[in-house]
Amino acid sequence: MRLWRGWVAIGLLATAGYYLVPADTFASNLVYNAIGLTSGLLILVALRLYRPARPAMWYLFSAGQILSVVGDLTWEYYEYVRHEEPYPSFADLFYVCSYLPLIAGLLLLMRRRRGNAGGVLDAAMVATGLGLALWVFVLHPIAAAGSASTLERFISTAYPALDAMLLAMLALLFVEPDARTPSTNMLGLAAVLLLISDVAFSVATLYWSYDGHALDGGWLMSYVLWAAAALHPSMAVPPAAVKIDTVRRVSRRRLAVLGACSVLAPGLLFVPGIGADGVDRLVIGAAAVALFLLGLARMAGFAHKIHGLAMHDDLTGLSNRRHLYQVLDEALARGEAEVALLGLTNFKAINDEVGHRVGDHLLVRFADRLRVAAGPGAVVARTDGDEFAVLLPDLDAGHRLAATVHDPIRVDDYELLLGAAVGLSDGVGATDPAEVLRRAGVAMYAAKQTGEPFRRWSPALDERTSQYARLGAQLRAGLDGGQFRVVYQPIVAVPSRRVVAVEALVRWEHPVRGPISPAEFIPVAEQNGLIFELGEWILATACRQLAEWRTELGDLAPDRVSVNASARQLARPGFANTVAQALAAARLPADCLTIEMTETAVFQGGQAISTLHELRALGVRIALDDFGTGHSSLGLLQTVPVDILKVDKSFVDNITETGRHTVIARSLIQISEGLGLTAVAEGVETAEQADVLEGLGYRLLQGYYFGKPSSRPDLAAREAPFV
Repeated sequence: MRLWRGWVAIGLLATAGYYLVPADTFASNLVYNAIGLTSGLLILVALRLYRPARPAMWYLFSAGQILSVVGDLTWEYYEYVRHEEPYPSFADLFYVCSYLPLIAGLLLLMRRRRGNAGGVLDAAMVATGLGLALWVFVLHPIAAAGSASTLERFISTAYPALDAMLLAMLALLFVEPDARTPSTNMLGLAAVLLLISDVAFSVATLYWSYDGHALDGGWLMSYVLWAAAALHPSMAVPPAAVKIDTVRRVSRRRLAVLGACSVLAPGLLFVPGIGADGVDRLVIGAAAVALFLLGLARMAGFAHKIHGLAMHDDLTGLSNRRHLYQVLDEALARGEAEVALLGLTNFKAINDEVGHRVGDHLLVRFADRLRVAAGPGAVVARTDGDEFAVLLPDLDAGHRLAATVHDPIRVDDYELLLGAAVGLSDGVGATDPAEVLRRAGVAMYAAKQTGEPFRRWSPALDERTSQYARLGAQLRAGLDGGQFRVVYQPIVAVPSRRVVAVEALVRWEHPVRGPISPAEFIPVAEQNGLIFELGEWILATACRQLAEWRTELGDLAPDRVSVNASARQLARPGFANTVAQALAAARLPADCLTIEMTETAVFQGGQAISTLHELRALGVRIALDDFGTGHSSLGLLQTVPVDILKVDKSFVDNITETGRHTVIARSLIQISEGLGLTAVAEGVETAEQADVLEGLGYRLLQGYYFGKPSSRPDLAAREAPFV
């Protein structure tokens, strides 16, 4: 059990025990003082335990608890030693002084949230309205009591006056619920219990004969909650971690409270007996004027917030696209339109993995970091879900903005690392803000494709974009016109020389340009989204072809067909269902299909990894293509469900020469065998390479030596030796 929970449980039991002890006895006072003193000391213990960045307010809270206990001890000295019950006494001095550090501590807590002018105005309205009621029913009757001495009236008035100050602090604390932590919630509840107990005692002793014993539970639980707030781990949350949105809706409940406080002053005039006194009328009138002025100020604040809603992003508080266009238009007129467009490359995957709540907090933290990196003279805007634009005061900003994603961002219990690409553009030759942002967007997408941290726009990028657009349109026509075909390259087992599998590859026969390389059209299909339709067609075609071979050739047919899946296909929810439908349509068993992907396709994790697990659950085999060429090949084997490693051609090219290539190839087959995986050596072009690889332990080989990709591959076993 956590410390704070244990202490609350002990405090509840001790408070219950207090009422089991006869009232106004030495034993009951001992229990009461023990609870108060322990609370004050536990706050000091919590300071040593959590070491908050700003401990001053907690020292003040501890001092307030201990001063109150000293007041109790002083009163008990009068009662049990001197057998007196003086009023006022030195005990009242300690009691009054105990409020001052509590109020000062709450004031320090409020300083964490400066800048929220609307919240301060709302709190002032609540404090004014409730403070007026406190004056009318408690403060003024005490001050008007003719039988009391001046000192007695001063002390009697001081208690509710301090309660009024405490009320103002509470209004500030509770006016912004999103800015609170469990610790501040308990602080607020402790102060509420103290306030209620004090006011109830003042009213009860003013209008009735009452000793206050029944209210001791409120004061005792207030003690307990001050300490519990300190013992909760959230007491150490730094002020910067408690963020208040710059633009937010005002709830109906809050409007109802503000409205009630606004009409409280005139409403009191309808209460019988209130307002007959000239002082009461003066105070009520002054409060009514104050509430009216506060209401006007709050209306001005609402108007400002409406403007903020129109010009700022609701989640991050950054400028939105509308505001960016406005300031960018002004910058163009001055000739100072230098813009950076920053796109997060893996936010969607992170959002899918950790959930939208954590994703939203991540965007807020990243926005704060981007503000700092951009500098004081920059305008930072959120233009899309995971895109940000910065109107820069200087030109040397690419490296600085790209570095905003260098370090992980901690959100809750997650350490999250974002990726980003930055596109830079100026306003030279541009006539409107949309053109400047378009150029920055073209540069950003170019940076994403090449893996560069940032890229500056140039006319050549527009030309490439036009080529991509034209090729994309031709892709659409090619898919509709049946210009694509699937070819198959054999994967041969040794030493049997049998074709055990084929890899399905796509080819495009353009009616005018002739054959177009997949290296040219696949990136375009990835960018414009046609990869989903193209990939689904390749998958369905390959499954049908293997099913036909199994029917026609029987045992001579390949055991499996391999189909490549792109990063976008794996990252799209539902890909496993697409695979299942293709298998069902072809009536092909799931273990006859292998899905191949590159290391970069699953490097970012998230939905891609989930998709692979779904495929594995279907019975489909998973192959990691081009193994050994990525940045973390071995690390991926710990997180990605893999059955087959396809050793990249670069390790095979010089395999016949003694040197590091042979060492690496031997290490890779040992890794595969040690992990229970199947290794396939790609790019085998000569009999000598095949012989060396077989000698190293490879049992599956693929390459031009065994056959080029063909729509009708030779599936007969190779009976001749390699050399």
